Amino acid sequence: MRDYLLTLCVTAAVTYLLTGPVRKFAIATGAMPEIRARDVHREPTPRLGGIAMFFGLCAGLLVADHLQNLSSVFELSNEPRALLSGAALIWLIGVLDDKFELDALIKLGAQMISAGVMVAQGLTILWLPIPGVGVVSLTPWQGTLLTVALVVVTINAVNFVDGLDGLAAGMVCIAAAAFFLYAYRLWYGYTIEAAAPATLFTAILMGMCLGFLPHNMHPARIFMGDSGSMLIGLILAASAISITGQVDPDALKIFEGSTREATHAALPVFIPLVLPLTIIAIPMADLILAIVRRTWKGQSPFAADRGHLHHRLLEIGHSHSRAVLIMYFWSALIAFGTLAYSVHSASMWIVLGITVLSAIGLVLLLLPRFSPRAPRWAEAVVPPRYRRRKPALVPEVAASVEAEEGADVADERVPVPAGLHGATAIGNRGRFSDRRKAGTPS
Repeated sequence: MRDYLLTLCVTAAVTYLLTGPVRKFAIATGAMPEIRARDVHREPTPRLGGIAMFFGLCAGLLVADHLQNLSSVFELSNEPRALLSGAALIWLIGVLDDKFELDALIKLGAQMISAGVMVAQGLTILWLPIPGVGVVSLTPWQGTLLTVALVVVTINAVNFVDGLDGLAAGMVCIAAAAFFLYAYRLWYGYTIEAAAPATLFTAILMGMCLGFLPHNMHPARIFMGDSGSMLIGLILAASAISITGQVDPDALKIFEGSTREATHAALPVFIPLVLPLTIIAIPMADLILAIVRRTWKGQSPFAADRGHLHHRLLEIGHSHSRAVLIMYFWSALIAFGTLAYSVHSASMWIVLGITVLSAIGLVLLLLPRFSPRAPRWAEAVVPPRYRRRKPALVPEVAASVEAEEGADVADERVPVPAGLHGATAIGNRGRFSDRRKAGTPS
């Protein structure tokens, strides 16, 4: 566990430190597209955040290769190399898209080729565990088609949900955390070495997201772009493929006793194996709804619009930050609820807890205009929007205060914003504008 934590921290540190220079590079190269109709941000914001995330991935794999307890993953399996080669290809296409806006079909073809590169190097689904049937072996063509489909669907699900500041990175980080705990349980609890690559992939993925989030939280200073969203989507899909297609359920020793007992014992284990996309259920639901909505309107499934789940949360009155937190809440509830049920399926407390949390989530959805206020003793440490408003002054007192301050208002200088978070200010420009007319005495 210490080696995984070290790998996570190194990945997060490299991603965090490189995001600042990458932002300046994106501004210098003009990777700042104009605001589109479906965008929710008000200022042009640089993209290419996926560059820092990709180098964080490389740093995490390099550190893990030199750690004693994790170096065996590279010696016994070719999956890390397969992941790196596929990630490099999809990242390169994403960088070109962030700069030149590639066609959707070109990106779809690149996603399929990246998945094919991983399949050619051994990262593929070999069999599927099906409850009541057992392990079903797949032919090479079946495994290839299923792997490519899983990669493409996961990448586009993450890409579709990348519409608010910090949303995609946070939701993928939550999904990766749940997947890491499950994969680590298989590797450490059941001593299944085949689960070690997926455990490493999810640890690195958490580091990439955690390192990028401080720069991407609202108001975002940089976006990950398609170079980042497609990259983390591919890594998440690779983790699911590694667990589903490489871990033999027979090694879990769950097929003991009667058929009914074996089926009941296998159910919590099969849930994350057969349905690994449950940990990204919210992006998957958003993807399916988007395809149905656009097809129903006669549009292309890849045509952009403002009908995503996060857009609807903003329309009903939620603030930007609250909409992101609500999406975090539902992602964590589904991911960790599935994880808890896979560990203790016989406990009714887990089902009861999931039900109660779901009710709380529904209440939050129905209270878009509720503004929580911090207690007075905590107002000094919370953001201003959570502080209690000062009581309004009596009209006579307010008029006298305005009269006293009127003489100073004329001499005050109004600050001029520096543009894109200070990034578009070129040359020497004063911070304040002098609104006095020419010829007036200073």
